[in-house]
Amino acid sequence: MSHPVPTEDPSVDEQETVHRRVVAGLRAALRPDQVLTDAAALAAYAHDDAEWAPFETPMAVVLAEDEGDVVAVVRLAAASGVHVVARGAGTGLSGGANAVARSIVLSLERMTRIVEIDAAERFAVAEAGVINDTLRLAVAEHGLWYPPDPASYRISTIGGNAATNAGGICCVKYGVTRDYVLGLRVVLADGEVVDLGRRTAKGVTGYDLTALLVGSEGTLGIITRVTVKLLPLAGREERAIVGAFGSLRAAGDAVAAISASGIVPAALEIIDRTCIEAVDAWQALGLPHGVDTMLPAKVDEVGALGERHAASVAGLMVDAGALAVERAADAEEVDRLFLARRLAYPALERLGPVLTEDICVPRGAVPEMLTRIQVVAREHDVVIANIAHAGDGNLHPLIIAPEGDDAAKARAKLAFDRIVDECRRLGGTVTGEHGVGLLKLPGARAELGERVVALHASIKQALDPAGTLNPGKAFPA
Repeated sequence: MSHPVPTEDPSVDEQETVHRRVVAGLRAALRPDQVLTDAAALAAYAHDDAEWAPFETPMAVVLAEDEGDVVAVVRLAAASGVHVVARGAGTGLSGGANAVARSIVLSLERMTRIVEIDAAERFAVAEAGVINDTLRLAVAEHGLWYPPDPASYRISTIGGNAATNAGGICCVKYGVTRDYVLGLRVVLADGEVVDLGRRTAKGVTGYDLTALLVGSEGTLGIITRVTVKLLPLAGREERAIVGAFGSLRAAGDAVAAISASGIVPAALEIIDRTCIEAVDAWQALGLPHGVDTMLPAKVDEVGALGERHAASVAGLMVDAGALAVERAADAEEVDRLFLARRLAYPALERLGPVLTEDICVPRGAVPEMLTRIQVVAREHDVVIANIAHAGDGNLHPLIIAPEGDDAAKARAKLAFDRIVDECRRLGGTVTGEHGVGLLKLPGARAELGERVVALHASIKQALDPAGTLNPGKAFPA
């Protein structure tokens, strides 16, 4: 792990002195219950859900309750020469919120106010700790809809979604977080607070710093508020179509055919046999056994057009070799058909530590990439489950290693790197929505190239010259 900090390592005594001074400063600036230093809390907040990424024990955990708390922590850290790692709900899968050496983990989970909902102008302002689904339900009361829906939408925060530019199931048609962020309030590395962006439907004043901060993983500033645009809730009629296939390749062929047809589904997902069996063993949903892959899709056009699109998608699945196709238009039945996709990741976690990929390839390359993943699994003797936002080429191969099996873990890491390489050979990118964090640094370097990495370093230097904010993440230093 590398980051722009002074090259001289302080002695143990110096480190202890700094540690004590920092903790004392935090306790002087905040209430005692906001500063956690016990071993259990430090361990709980030391890393996100990317268990395979490296992490350190933080000096302290701070539970910020307002913007003033964030400012106080950042200013203290900058003055003390230590680092701040911002954290939302800790649902990240790339190590972006993992603690680094000499760091304070700054949790924004208590900043949960929905500041404003403007139904006429169709925007909302939410503090960073607001849960994605909480915002979605709140704006629905005004007849509005916030589309980005990562699989963790019931537990992940808006601030974390913005920091990683989270995607989700419906992003194939409606886009990712960046497409909905109008503005941000950000605490910079020196503790100054700035407002970026706008509230109007259009605006091109200055560089698009809002878009720059979205997806920057807390390395350029700490997001405390997010202003998001909203869509009308009315005018959508969801229909679900789920195909069962005898092979992952056949499901991939169906994805390619649907993409080539001109129909833009509201969702198009893949769940393979390993996921199906894990979910059913856990939740007993009555999922079909004996099939290799399920392909859940949604269309949401209204009336006859929606019915035609649903029929066309079902027909394309049959043409690609589907063993069976199930359709539903009732809202509860649609949710039931997609529940297995929502539960796939937690179900797999029950089988052992999971190393999560997040590659994205051109839609037409989905069948070939799925085939290559199967080859990698065989050659490295590892179990790889596949879930995917297949409609936009974003694949999530999940490499499972038995608890305590170091040899399997080593093979899994080799398989992980090989999949990244195969993705790039097909014209893909190493992360579609989870962020670079720590796990994807080597792949990011290969994808970006040295000149573009240098551009990233220049931006980091301009906004955070001392390396206070989440050093060593998001791009290779």
